[in-house]
Amino acid sequence: MSAELDTAIGGSVLSCKGLSARYHRVTVVSDVDLSLHAGEMLAVLGSNGAGKSSMLRAIAGIVSGGGDIVVSGRNLGGMSAHRRALHGLSLVPEQRGNIFPTMSVRENIDIGLALLPAAEREAQRAFIIDLFPILRTRESAMAGMLSGGEQQMLAIGLALGRKPTVLALDEPSQGLAPAVFDILASAFERLKKNGVALLLAEQNVPFAARIADRYVVLAHGHIVRSGSRADLDDPEQIAEAFLGTGRA
Repeated sequence: MSAELDTAIGGSVLSCKGLSARYHRVTVVSDVDLSLHAGEMLAVLGSNGAGKSSMLRAIAGIVSGGGDIVVSGRNLGGMSAHRRALHGLSLVPEQRGNIFPTMSVRENIDIGLALLPAAEREAQRAFIIDLFPILRTRESAMAGMLSGGEQQMLAIGLALGRKPTVLALDEPSQGLAPAVFDILASAFERLKKNGVALLLAEQNVPFAARIADRYVVLAHGHIVRSGSRADLDDPEQIAEAFLGTGRA
């Protein structure tokens, strides 16, 4: 690991203060504070309707919200989603189809790389393909013909094409075969080793427990519990928090 990366790990690369998310006049997430360090994964757990997706979308600038959203020392609050991506924040949304189905796998990856300086594109392409080797054998295939797990890998590859500092992932394990979990977990561990900060929204607690360094539980748009990876082995604590009776 480089000296630069050693220095980066331990420094907060994402900090949210007083974060809120709203749809029209309805506020669905409010007063959320969190921080994330380089090379770390923070899992955001919660049941359906807890506000996990809305929180990630507010951080990415896809839905309206408020509060400070600081990435690598720059406050991105008020910026468009496109500008936030330029400043190192990428989101892989929950819904499938976050790819261009009528284009080849290689063309999809090329689109993801388009914002990078030309001199960096081939190295980042090689990194993405090495992270998900199955994509190498599918490069000429139409993206829409891939399996669900392969499409999720490609969607993550698209987001990584921008070489993000912070990668937000909304329910990446949803609807996938258990065999794919190993591939995703391995990829996320490698990203952490490369200094990428990962913000993971999940309902699948066993999957999150494999790879998260810390967690928070969201209920009714508020953080109701937070803890370490070891705490995720206590199903009673997590069940209590999911019911909204826990305490941060």
